[in-house]
This record gives sequence, structure tokens and C-alpha cells, in this order.
Amino acid sequence: MGTADAVPGVSGGTIALLTGIYDRLIAAITSVTPGVARRALAALVGVVTRRGDGVAELRSVLRDVDAAFLVALGAGIATAILTVTRLLHVALETAPVATYGFFFGLIAASAVALRGQFRVDTAGRVGAAVAGFLVAFLASGHAEAALGATPLTTFLAGVVAVSAMILPGISGSLMLVLLGQYDRMSGALSAFVDAVFALASGGDVAAVVAAAVPVVVFCLGGVVGLLTVAHAVRRALAVYRRATMTFLVALVVGALRAPVVEAASETGGWTTGAVGGFVGLAVVGAAAVFALDYAAGGIDVE
Repeated sequence: MGTADAVPGVSGGTIALLTGIYDRLIAAITSVTPGVARRALAALVGVVTRRGDGVAELRSVLRDVDAAFLVALGAGIATAILTVTRLLHVALETAPVATYGFFFGLIAASAVALRGQFRVDTAGRVGAAVAGFLVAFLASGHAEAALGATPLTTFLAGVVAVSAMILPGISGSLMLVLLGQYDRMSGALSAFVDAVFALASGGDVAAVVAAAVPVVVFCLGGVVGLLTVAHAVRRALAVYRRATMTFLVALVVGALRAPVVEAASETGGWTTGAVGGFVGLAVVGAAAVFALDYAAGGIDVE
């Protein structure tokens, strides 16, 4: 899931479906409620003050939220994101046009794979499709300039990206590309890892702290997203599944503009070589998604 979530256009939710853990993942995430948080806090207080049976209550809370599963899964996701994101950041630095072409192919193939979830047979669904497409298309290429690179932007990027991660077919990294934050956040993560490794060999603690700030803020946004937006999205899928999926698929289609705009900004003009590299890697990206979709037996959100 971490490998998929690090790549725009490929969804970690699809991997969860493929490996048979999607239902368990959603159940675990949505089991974390304010009431459960209060129980956990009370249990921790009991453990610290040695009042009541705090240890037993804490164990009960951890079982209720399937903590062992979430910790193991989270560790795997984090490990993959740290490695894959670093590789993609290097790719964006050395071959940006080809890399954005790869992203384009991933996103386009994801839209095709999700075509069965797209319905425009009612006025409401038509409105959802138009809204999703326009939001993504108009934001592509302009969101970065509008949002900037502030802590609030980083926090909101975390909210949106992590919320999208749990949806089959919708990529959290795609949302970062759409918001114009993918390159910045992948660079921030790479800088943090570099600072940690430098510290191990006698580097400066202050450098680690400075590099950690955007990563921590992004992660805090992700936690808030999982506890709020993810619940809202699941509710929308339960009550208005077709309209919600139609909006999300249209969002993916509209987001196709983002890698084109980003690639264009990296080159002075679309030369034959640039177009060839973009298209060639787009084909590779699309093939990867189609292979994954075939292995998963198609994407279906019920």
C-alpha cells in the first residue's frame, strides 16, 4: 500500500482490495472515534496513577481498534513511502518530463479502470461529474501558486492526501500532484531522511528538527484526515455511492491536466524528444495500472 500511495494514480486502497484487507482496514479506521479516544485516555491515566485496572482497559481499547493490525500495516506503509518517494523525487530532479509522463499514464489508466463506477444517468450525478472535473482541471497548474508553501498548506495537503489513500482507485499522491505539493513534499521527506542519516554520523540536531517540521505537520494533517474526512467519505459512499464515485472519477479525469502542466513548466518547449519521453513513460505507467487492475479483478467500492 505504501508503494502504491507514493505513486500518483495508483491507490493503496486497490492494494488493500487485492490482498483482502480492505474491509478490515476500513473497520479499524472507522472504529477510532472520540468515545474510543476518551476510553484510551482514561485507561492511560489509570495505568500511570495505578488506579483501577487501567492495563486491562487499555488492552481492550487496543483490541477494539485492531491496533496490532494498524501498527503493522502503518510500519509497512511508512517504510515503502520513505524509499519509493525518495526514488521518485530523484526522478523528478533528473528526468521531470518523463516522470510526469509516467504519472500521466498512471492517472489516465486509473480513470479507465474506474469507468464502471461512473454514472451520469441523473441530474445529481451529472452535477457531481461536472463539479469533480472542473475542480481538478481548474486547480491543475494553479493550486501551487494559490496555496503556496505554508504550514497550513502542508497540513491541508496531509488531510486530503491521507483521506484519499484509503479509497480504491483514488491516489493520495494524485491529490498532492493536483494541489501542486507532490514535488515539495517528496523533497521535504527526502531532506528529513538525509538529515536523520547525517545525524547518525555526527550531524546537527537542529538540521533534523528543521527538516522534520513539514513532515510532522503533514502527518498531523493525515491523522486529522483519517479521523474526520475519511469518515465523511465513507458515509457519502454509503448514502450516495454512485454520485460520490462519479465525482471522484471525474476528479481523476480532470487531474490529467496536472502532469501535463508540470511537465510543460520543466521544458522550454515540447520538442520531439520531450514528447517522446512523456508518451513513452505514460504507456509504461498505464500498463502498470492495467496489470494491477487485472490482478485485483477490477475495482469495486461497495
